Amino acid sequence: MKDKQKRDLSRELKKDFRLNGQVYLMAVPMIVFFLIFNYTPMAGIVVAFKRYNIVRGIFASPWVGFDNFIKFFNSYYFWTLLRNTVWIKVLEILIAFPMPIILAILLNEINHRKFQSIIQSLTFFPYFISTVVVAGIVINFTKNDGLITNFVRLFGYVGGNLLQNQNAYRPIYIATVIWRTVGYQSIVFVAALAAIDYELYDAAKIDGANKFQQLFRITIPGIMTTIITMLILKFGTMMNVDFEIVLLLYNEAIYDVADVIQTFTFRKGLAEFDFAYATAVGLFNSVINMAFLLTANKLGRKFAETSLF
Repeated sequence: MKDKQKRDLSRELKKDFRLNGQVYLMAVPMIVFFLIFNYTPMAGIVVAFKRYNIVRGIFASPWVGFDNFIKFFNSYYFWTLLRNTVWIKVLEILIAFPMPIILAILLNEINHRKFQSIIQSLTFFPYFISTVVVAGIVINFTKNDGLITNFVRLFGYVGGNLLQNQNAYRPIYIATVIWRTVGYQSIVFVAALAAIDYELYDAAKIDGANKFQQLFRITIPGIMTTIITMLILKFGTMMNVDFEIVLLLYNEAIYDVADVIQTFTFRKGLAEFDFAYATAVGLFNSVINMAFLLTANKLGRKFAETSLF
């Protein structure tokens, strides 16, 4: 019986490969890429449990167990980094995450295809600008005599450089992330909206439904699976923020609100050469991300019948 099942499985696999062989071959470069750059380096995780010596190498360095983790948990920076990282990510989810959905819905309502393409291209364009250039623009606009600084002075702001103001940093960061990524991230939702049967809208119009009723009864339910899937993925990076933007925008005056786990890891690893400590902090960050991902996935499967796995 088992031999027959094996033969049947073998025939099915051969048949599937004949039909989809080209697709599998196209996937090979991607698989190789992830093996080389994502999975092979995971062997270096052991550095987090060692007193790493660059001369002796990874495997010859002495073991220290969880000392690097304990050092981080007991450090002055731990709660500040944790608070800043979570707070910035919560703001991203609450403010930045809905923006691509709103943009996609607005684009879907534009009947003039050429105008729709122009708007989509304009919102998509900032994603192709180098992060360094984006940060440079933001820094210039928020300096003492910058465009944004002068604009907010019209509403009573009396300070100088906005990027040296702790209360202004997070709104600037969120606005930068939205401006840079809203067009790119909206593509997924535009594709999801295109899959909705337009006969549903025609039927709703016949029944007398207005635009808002169509939005909440047809449009949003039609893309809800995509929204939940993207939200689960967002929770999977709960402890990660846009590292490059944070690194390029923050300064010593706003460390208390801007310094996050990723920038701390960067300084410890590449500026202070404390590779073992930096690896331990990075591993802690990844474990928390995994916990958030699994929790969000379980909640999505339980309450919305949508999950990644």
